[in-house]
Amino acid sequence: MKKTLISVIGPTAIGKTSLAIELANHFNTEILSADSRQFFKEMNIGTAKPTPLELSQAPHHFVDFLSIKEPYTAGQFEKDSISLLTSLFKTKNTVILAGGSGLYVKAITAGIDEIPANPLIREDLIQELDKKGLISLQNKLKKLDPVHYNNMDIENPQRLIRALEVCLASGKPYSSFRKNEAKKRDFNTISIGLTANRDIIYDRINRRVDIMINEGLIEEAKKLHPFKHLNALQTVGYKELFEYFENKVSKTEAIENIKAHTRQFAKRQLTWFKKDTTTQWFDIADKNQIIPTLETITEL
Repeated sequence: MKKTLISVIGPTAIGKTSLAIELANHFNTEILSADSRQFFKEMNIGTAKPTPLELSQAPHHFVDFLSIKEPYTAGQFEKDSISLLTSLFKTKNTVILAGGSGLYVKAITAGIDEIPANPLIREDLIQELDKKGLISLQNKLKKLDPVHYNNMDIENPQRLIRALEVCLASGKPYSSFRKNEAKKRDFNTISIGLTANRDIIYDRINRRVDIMINEGLIEEAKKLHPFKHLNALQTVGYKELFEYFENKVSKTEAIENIKAHTRQFAKRQLTWFKKDTTTQWFDIADKNQIIPTLETITEL
């Protein structure tokens, strides 16, 4: 019987972690995290990592296994995760994948094209973003790769930096590396999407940010401020507080910016995930229907 990967996707703050744990316990299995910011040991509060209690409720992989100083690509994640799945599937019929980083989910489920990386060029681009703003990077990409520029979310600084890094490192357009050919996997994938009314999602995000602030996000970000040039810290929740520390905005403005940028990020996540028409979407109010549904569509 072919093994099954259950992929739990959805916007930030929707409840993917708790659902993944519930599924892992029901199917007596383990969880792979595809949240690219939960990889880093130094980033805890601002990445909404599973709590120690949650981590104890089911085995988790790819949480807290890297330092922010260690470069790590989606391509490397693909190799590491497929190797781990091969091992887990020797004793498990089902494994759970959970996370909101669309590219990292795709790395496991369909594979991604091998694209060159250059950490030094990336750091230069991060510095440029900090000094000259997003429009400078947008103009640069428009010149170097108009095809990708016209097909990407140009408001996403991480995607802009990655595309420019490839253009500058290889001397070729980023779009020339993208074949978008799905790789054959030795397992089936069932994609389960969690969602809710937009107002509910935004309210959950706003409340989560308030909780993070109360739990010490400002203090955590202060310790990480000296490393703001690193790729790992080009992350909502930290960038806005770095601006506060540098007296560019007030504390209140920084917190409101975190909320606004997180809401924008959630919107981009949904746009990305909705491209996969095989995903079965459930409103969070109907979460209790997910396990019965899974049991009817597969022999789990």
